[in-house]
Amino acid sequence: MMGNCVVISSSSLMGSKHLRRFSTCYLNYAFEERLQHWSELVKNQQVQTFKPDSIGRNENVNLEFGDKVKTITVTIDEDFLKKTPLQLASELFFKNEVNEFVVCKVNGQITDLNTTFHEINETIKEPNKTIRYFTFEDTEGKEVFWHSSAHILGCALEKKFGNSLKLCDGPALISKDTNGAQQLLNGGFFYEGYIENNQRIANEQLEELEKYMHDVVKEKHPFQRLRINKAIAREIFKYNPFKLDIIDKIPDNDPVTLYKCGDLVDLCRGPHLPNTSFIKAFKLTKLSGAYWKGDETQPLLQRVYGISFPKSKQLEEWQNNIEEALKRDHRLIAKKQDLFFFHETSPGTPFFLPHGTRMFNKLVEFIRKQYKKRGYDEVITPQMFQKELWITSGHWEHYKEDMFTVIEGTSSQHKEETIGIKPMNCPAHCLMFDSKTRSYKELPLRLADFSPLHRNEPRGSLTGLTRVRRFHQDDSHIFCAPEHVKGEIENCLEFVKFVYSDIFGFNLKFNLSTRPQKFVGDIEKWNKAEEALKECLKGYNWRLNEGDGAFYGPKIDIQIEDSLQRLHQCATIQLDFQLPIRFNLKYQGDNDQLHTPVIIHRAILGSIERFIALLTEHLGGKWPFWLNPRQCFICPVASDKEELVQYCNQVKEEIFSRAEQRGVYSNYYVDLDVSDKTMKKKIREAQLLQYNFILVLGEKEMNEKTVSVRKRDGTLLNSMTLDQLLDMWEHLMKTYQ
Repeated sequence: MMGNCVVISSSSLMGSKHLRRFSTCYLNYAFEERLQHWSELVKNQQVQTFKPDSIGRNENVNLEFGDKVKTITVTIDEDFLKKTPLQLASELFFKNEVNEFVVCKVNGQITDLNTTFHEINETIKEPNKTIRYFTFEDTEGKEVFWHSSAHILGCALEKKFGNSLKLCDGPALISKDTNGAQQLLNGGFFYEGYIENNQRIANEQLEELEKYMHDVVKEKHPFQRLRINKAIAREIFKYNPFKLDIIDKIPDNDPVTLYKCGDLVDLCRGPHLPNTSFIKAFKLTKLSGAYWKGDETQPLLQRVYGISFPKSKQLEEWQNNIEEALKRDHRLIAKKQDLFFFHETSPGTPFFLPHGTRMFNKLVEFIRKQYKKRGYDEVITPQMFQKELWITSGHWEHYKEDMFTVIEGTSSQHKEETIGIKPMNCPAHCLMFDSKTRSYKELPLRLADFSPLHRNEPRGSLTGLTRVRRFHQDDSHIFCAPEHVKGEIENCLEFVKFVYSDIFGFNLKFNLSTRPQKFVGDIEKWNKAEEALKECLKGYNWRLNEGDGAFYGPKIDIQIEDSLQRLHQCATIQLDFQLPIRFNLKYQGDNDQLHTPVIIHRAILGSIERFIALLTEHLGGKWPFWLNPRQCFICPVASDKEELVQYCNQVKEEIFSRAEQRGVYSNYYVDLDVSDKTMKKKIREAQLLQYNFILVLGEKEMNEKTVSVRKRDGTLLNSMTLDQLLDMWEHLMKTYQ
């Protein structure tokens, strides 16, 4: 115990809640020493002698940006080796394009724009180079932009809290499985650190931190990089046990990379922006606490979150989208409309209330109707299977931790057995295919299943209907011959387009993932399947994810873009060459020989629960008439007039009886309010509950045997007879409006 300043030794971090102290004198010079080390390292860093075989060599360099490609031939000399990818781009692309560049990839390796070709040639030995440039609009660009922003936040934190702060980690927050607006809503950056005496950062201090960040941005500090060995790194960061802990995990022979931004020198692999002025707009958004390494026995760190953009307008748009996304949160809308709820006694398992159940069933009915048109056979399969089935399918080896298991009851005649509750339907459908001898004449066999599925998701990851433990999927497995694959995939794609584009109005994006390095099956079969999938995707908005397929077959992932421009993955079409082999599935061909079928795993809505969540937020709870669990609201002009109340009841009964006589739709959802609330209040409540139509009935309507119709947005329609009203409703139901 020395002085008044807290410090943690590297060893004390491990398993100890208590922190030891350094001398005030030592800490006062920690940051100054760090900068001194940096200056000496830069000064002493000798320019390496150019290798004789690199001088005078001609190389082809392809510069790519979007769909633009420029190819040049360069001679390797000292002048060229001092150039950077940014300088090269400035010579060949328009200035307004180059100003958007934030990072590049050289032969697939992510690289700073300001890295010299001398450094690039030291790590990338191929004689010819392909340089692809990225902007903030790309995933790679956002990741670098936000990572650099985290370093600027680190500068501000050190300026504010000085030596009492020990910075820990400051990453970009980005999901590479999504892009566009979804990355913006969930993305950004944070920096976390330990402040002595377990001090907390207050919300009021965020504004001051933002001012410090603005100073760093205005000063246009370059992001500079150095590579050093572990011993020097330990000396530089000897004041910070968190950084020492990170350094200790780097292999001994690997170099340690440092970046400097303003007065901050930090451990970092990079890459980073050329300088801090690229960041034109940012906002610190929230605070939280987090234990070092997520371990409650470790120190509690203070974490500051933020978001940043290259243009001020983008920050304004982001703030508007955040506000709109909060308003559209499916959990909030579900509470207002009484659709579903959760209870702590059954985490991750939704309770669907009557109105939510109406909607759920309507979606299932919609898909069922399509199944009849498209040649699918619906089946029902068991919920639980003995462990042996999951061993055969491979799930026990690869998916056991995500399954719920139970122990079968024992008796004197039977030994204890482990039972797995199914997380997916494919093994059960394989048993169904194998339940009798199959002929080529039965193929393709399309089995569809709405059975509930269970997956043991971590409790902390459960989020409304988007991440649950029990869910239903419009799951189907198509057993077919290889020659059927192309036709079946085309049918699946058309099914996807019909549901998402034609019915629900989503924009679609398709991703084709092809053979990975580790795969099962015959290469020729893979190649034929991939070519068939590419042929099927012609005319669709799709991109190729080379080598990103599952080991058992190529797949098509379908993303939908919602009204907030967020991307969500829902539908999947997956070829499977392995499962038929694991289950030894066979069918008799027209040559009387036995053949192995191909399985196509296919889900359109995917998890119905998750789809309801996405659709809720896409529509903001304003359901189309055909799907709405509240379609019509009837309200008398005056509830104290008995004859008007009787007419309202008569209208409601007539709607049901006439609809039934028509024999098309008899299950309209019509509600009547004859309470003593004012008519104005009733109408307002009906609008908030998103009824499609509100019928306001007075003496005029009663005398003329008509109904006065208004839409939920307040638009008044002409008075109608009940038959005219039902004609309109029938059209809306038939056309899914």
